Amino acid sequence: MKHANTKPSLPPTNGPQPLVPARQALASLGLSTLLASLGASVTSVGLPVLAQAFDASFQHVQWVVLAYLLAITTLIVSLGRLGDLIGRRKLLLAGITLFTLASALCGLAPSLWLLIAARALQGLGAAIMMTLTLALVGETVDKARVGSAMGLLATLSAIGTALGPSLGGMLMTGFGWQALFLVNVPLGLLTLLLAWRSLPAGQAVNAEKVRFDITGTLLLATALGAYALAMTLGGGHFGGLNVSLLAMAILSGGLFIRTQRRRPSPLIPLTMFSDRLLVSGLATSALVATVMMATLLVGPFYLAIALGLPSAIVGLVLAVGPCVAALAGMPAGRLADRFGVRPMRLLGLATIASGCLLLSLVPPALGITGYVMAIVVTTFGYAMFQTANNAAVMAEIPANQRGVIAGLLNLSRNLGFFSGAAVLGAVFAAMLPTNGTPSTSPEAVADGLHVTFTVALCLMVLAGFIAFKYREPEPLATVQDTAGRP
Repeated sequence: MKHANTKPSLPPTNGPQPLVPARQALASLGLSTLLASLGASVTSVGLPVLAQAFDASFQHVQWVVLAYLLAITTLIVSLGRLGDLIGRRKLLLAGITLFTLASALCGLAPSLWLLIAARALQGLGAAIMMTLTLALVGETVDKARVGSAMGLLATLSAIGTALGPSLGGMLMTGFGWQALFLVNVPLGLLTLLLAWRSLPAGQAVNAEKVRFDITGTLLLATALGAYALAMTLGGGHFGGLNVSLLAMAILSGGLFIRTQRRRPSPLIPLTMFSDRLLVSGLATSALVATVMMATLLVGPFYLAIALGLPSAIVGLVLAVGPCVAALAGMPAGRLADRFGVRPMRLLGLATIASGCLLLSLVPPALGITGYVMAIVVTTFGYAMFQTANNAAVMAEIPANQRGVIAGLLNLSRNLGFFSGAAVLGAVFAAMLPTNGTPSTSPEAVADGLHVTFTVALCLMVLAGFIAFKYREPEPLATVQDTAGRP
């Protein structure tokens, strides 16, 4: 009864489960995903304008982006667990409301530091939306169509990423920087209304005596925040501050694991990591995100310096990847439903590896065509992998753990992005004697691209080995919730 999708225990409106409400519920989840993704990408184009408006340096203005990402990274798992305990529908509605209100506060902020604080609140709302949309798919969609639903969410996430810079540029031109944030208000209200009317009314899990793990939340947030800052700060140089932050992350992480073993109601039940499919899904997700971040870092240098393209053309070429991801999401979901999520996950990894191989070999003589072909292959593989991996991990998860598992999936991807920016960014920078300034030779940039994606190819081989070796779940239901146990 707990896992039934028809919700027979709620009399008037939730019993028959007609098709239109199911579609409306999926639409509300899709809009939540789109908003969270748009919130991350729309502001990057406005950083120079914000620096001028607030008379601030780039180091200060970049916190408009970092505050949003740090709020998501540090709290996404804890919020998923909270949704498991108090009800996912209730928390998602609160998250959409917070995101909408924070967007209004961002647009009305009179100073940079108030804008950054509002962006942190907006990131908190986005973390709830990103996590619980994945967790609620199993309650709104028939099991045979989970892959298609995951493909739709991946498509809308990619659309939000691709649409952000161009939409942001148009909004700033017509209405000023405030419009970057105020545009989310009507969209947020629409999403809130649709979610309120269509999402199934869930129930709190183990509500009797289970308490939310505040100590674990603080330790995990400290560990994740310190790691993210260690990988972000320093402008590509890993100095004393970065080492200190990394040490803090390791110490906080160790304390977190120790407390989780002793808690009767842990934030993350450690027994779930005995599930090989879950662990391989999280590990491969992090590795893939690490590689995909390299395309965002290295691509602009290669296009601008090695190929000598003007900025306008560079922007158009960089939009190819998100557009391919947006177009491939739904077909990838249908393929996963038809052929199975685990084979499609392996095929996605193999396709990403093929794209990395092309990028490690592409000669500048092939120009835009050679680069775009390699990016299309890589991004199409990413769409296949992400859709199938999310569906594979979430498929057999008990209902009372969907929130925390969805949080872990999103977290693995975010940590991969941070790690990719630091590790593969350092590999690329090591090949550039002038740190990527315009005086860097085209040959050095091309060599940097080839070496970086040779390393990325090795990471994809590792991801493929992990996915193949641990491609099946445990024969018994090993993922048990320890919440509420003495």
